[in-house]
Amino acid sequence: KHEGRVHEHPEYGHELSDTMVLRIHAMLHRCLKDAEAAHVIARNPTDGAVVPKASYKPKQILTKEQMETFLAAVERNEIWRDFFYTELTTGLRRGEICGLMWQDFDEAHGTLTVRRTIHAERGGRLTAGETKTGAGKRIITLPPSTAQLLSERRKRSYTEWIFPDPLHPERPTRPNAAYVRMKELLKKAGLPSIRFHDLRHTFATHALASGVDAKTLSGILGHTQASFTLDTYTHVTGDMQKRASEIVGGFMESIMVR
Repeated sequence: KHEGRVHEHPEYGHELSDTMVLRIHAMLHRCLKDAEAAHVIARNPTDGAVVPKASYKPKQILTKEQMETFLAAVERNEIWRDFFYTELTTGLRRGEICGLMWQDFDEAHGTLTVRRTIHAERGGRLTAGETKTGAGKRIITLPPSTAQLLSERRKRSYTEWIFPDPLHPERPTRPNAAYVRMKELLKKAGLPSIRFHDLRHTFATHALASGVDAKTLSGILGHTQASFTLDTYTHVTGDMQKRASEIVGGFMESIMVR
């Protein structure tokens, strides 16, 4: 729990959350149970292990008004303006947006290919690795405003990275630096101190609320299954179902009146 995280987190360091420890135990327990059943091992050594209880942090999202406030604060920061606008209009994971290269941007079609994620190893060295899941490798169609923003940015760029380290442009932006900068901007704008991943939740929540279907959204987010997207954003899909029932009810009432 205290030293289990390979990639250092700006807030938690190398410590794992209780929920992650619980998930790791569940996976090991299942594998070793199969090994026990196949007589590969005499007993399952994970039986009786003391594990913490799951402690899920509630999701936080920025409202439309808070998004406007945040973007207004970001607009005044030339270094980070494009980075956070792109994040809020794509919902990329922190390592994914830091790992974007110009070869991933198709200007003619307005698309972005997500191929890699950036990690900070122990000691601070940056490495580019595979995306979180197989579905993480994906092509997403950008909103016209984001595609235009990147096209303009490309004209001024002199590095292979779309969002390079401001001090070392030959390197990508450090994920920890993006996290710290986001916290500073939120504080300056008087907004809640949300996690970076909550920017992804903000994008997904507003996309669903605006009518984007779960299947399409799961592809944009890089989720393996649309059911995971639905389970993750039940608070939004519940409201959508209520609106759908009202529409169907109104439609049926109009038929009955005839």
